[in-house]
Amino acid sequence: MKRVVTGHSKDGKSIFLSKGGLPDGIGLESLPVIEQIELWATGADPKVPCEPGEPPQLGKSFFPGLGETRFRFTVFPPAEVILNAIRAGVDPVAVHEEMVQKWPGMGESMEKDNPGMHTTDTVDYGIVISGEVSLELDDGEAVDLEPGDCVVQNGTRHAWRNHGPDPCVMAFVMFGVARASQGFQ
Repeated sequence: MKRVVTGHSKDGKSIFLSKGGLPDGIGLESLPVIEQIELWATGADPKVPCEPGEPPQLGKSFFPGLGETRFRFTVFPPAEVILNAIRAGVDPVAVHEEMVQKWPGMGESMEKDNPGMHTTDTVDYGIVISGEVSLELDDGEAVDLEPGDCVVQNGTRHAWRNHGPDPCVMAFVMFGVARASQGFQ
């Protein structure tokens, strides 16, 4: 895969700002099977033409703030790989602390009593690129997803669970939104 970014020259002509490999992924040393690859981000008041170079929002916070966006690939390892790591002595507290440090906001959103379950103030568009994954909601109801399947995740309490034998790669575009005071039925 490669990432292509367009922009404008000083005279306003369309140009390629970059066309190359993906940025380095941000993984966890304490659990090296999970990886986030940050592709792009915008602030709350994006404008074009944009400045050349990487957006300053990349890596500042995992979830976009109100009006901001994030574009990333996420690699979900098979559940069995995570279970084997825990059986081998991986310290869940160390994993959580590293997640808080490397993925600001993500670790804090994770529920301690239900690993993987979290709620965010975002609308997320997700596309399964490879592998398989299940999207689980509040009551344990889940839907299985495979390559090409798409999800619109509307700020719900959820978890991604990979019960398959291979890693799952998903592309996400996340939009920071305001949360209404009550739900709809």
